[in-house]
Amino acid sequence: MGNLATPKNVQKLQTALHAKAKAEPGYRFYALYDKISRDDILAHAYAQCRSNQGAPGVDGQEFADVEAYGVERWLGELALALREETYRPDPIRRVFIPKANGKLRPLGISTLRDRVCMSAALLVLDPIFEADLPPEQYAYRPGRNAQQAVVEVQETLFRGHPEVVDADLADYFGSIPHAELMRSLARRIVDRRVLHLIKMWLECSVEETDDRGRKTRTTEAKDSGRGIPQGSPLSPLLANLYMRRFVLGWKKLGLEKSLGSRIVTYADDLVILCRKGKAEEALQRMRELMGKLKLTVNEEKTRVCTVPESEFDFLGYSVLQQHRRRFAMS
Repeated sequence: MGNLATPKNVQKLQTALHAKAKAEPGYRFYALYDKISRDDILAHAYAQCRSNQGAPGVDGQEFADVEAYGVERWLGELALALREETYRPDPIRRVFIPKANGKLRPLGISTLRDRVCMSAALLVLDPIFEADLPPEQYAYRPGRNAQQAVVEVQETLFRGHPEVVDADLADYFGSIPHAELMRSLARRIVDRRVLHLIKMWLECSVEETDDRGRKTRTTEAKDSGRGIPQGSPLSPLLANLYMRRFVLGWKKLGLEKSLGSRIVTYADDLVILCRKGKAEEALQRMRELMGKLKLTVNEEKTRVCTVPESEFDFLGYSVLQQHRRRFAMS
């Protein structure tokens, strides 16, 4: 978001929501929809989207078009559609961007209107769910980053957890089951209009354009009941919320203590660090738990390794090199 400052009144609301969620883990929020359509929330959501730039969605509308039309007028019409409950999201424009391994990653581009609306929802929902996320999760969180996750891995190795399950999930974002995800949301949100909004975004149709310029629309997310669109402002929150189920499930089963294990996760990047002789069992238990969560472990890329005999990469860092450097310094 660059250096975009959050307006004081928005900050005040976020602080109050976070404090309530933190103080009362069982509390369910029932009046959130009206906050999403607040003028100040929508205005800040627009400013965030504007600072991120981004390509137009299926309607071709760009920020210059909105500014020519009049931002206040445009936001006022969006607020009215939300308040009158006539708002409906447009299809998502799917593009493919090349990955480092030569494969293509699908990216969903929503219209500006939908991105602003999702960003407004995120401003209201993120402080609530942030209060519930366990310390093992490092992605998309205020005051947390990938570097801290790598440092945590190094520290845990150094503290006598030399065996590592270096896990890879097959298409995590595209596999998240909607029904279970909605249950995770409903644990904190009672406001049916907010839940309905999120369900509409999850079930959006997708538009693709082939090499000859022909457009096709599919409803795969709605038909399969799975997947969150990568590229959506809400996706990071939803991805964290579902991964929380794995982290809490692992602890609830007593695996943190019985295997002497520590999970470190950054979005769908996941490692489980274990005491000696425990990693194979940890791998098996992880497979079982992921199966219950309706997620698939990518067996080709998932492995067990022991440091310093072998190395692994986590979030672009070679952990063995870092470990050796740390060991030499001690």
